[in-house]
Amino acid sequence: MLFLFLLGTVFLLCPYSSDTRLLCYKCKIYHLGLCYDVMSSCSLKRKQSCAVENFYVLTSKGQSMYHYSKLSCMTNCEDINFLGFEKRTELICCNDSNFCNLPDGL
Repeated sequence: MLFLFLLGTVFLLCPYSSDTRLLCYKCKIYHLGLCYDVMSSCSLKRKQSCAVENFYVLTSKGQSMYHYSKLSCMTNCEDINFLGFEKRTELICCNDSNFCNLPDGL
């Protein structure tokens, strides 16, 4: 009986010992490999994905010039492009590996 009590106590005190949640980078202003804010991490919760939002400025010729990125954990994330008159925002989501939201080639 004492064994069952001790076993139950161990499970109550260590419920997260086998936690396998994915981690993502978190930064408000990320540009060309540097975080101009505090680089931290967030762990994915239910229905979340790692996200990178790339912000572009539109030139007078209609071309997109990369400005900066925002790295985060996002709920109900979907890949999408938003196009305005002066800027374009690209949202890319992933949840296949730890820290998968680091922008490539920017």
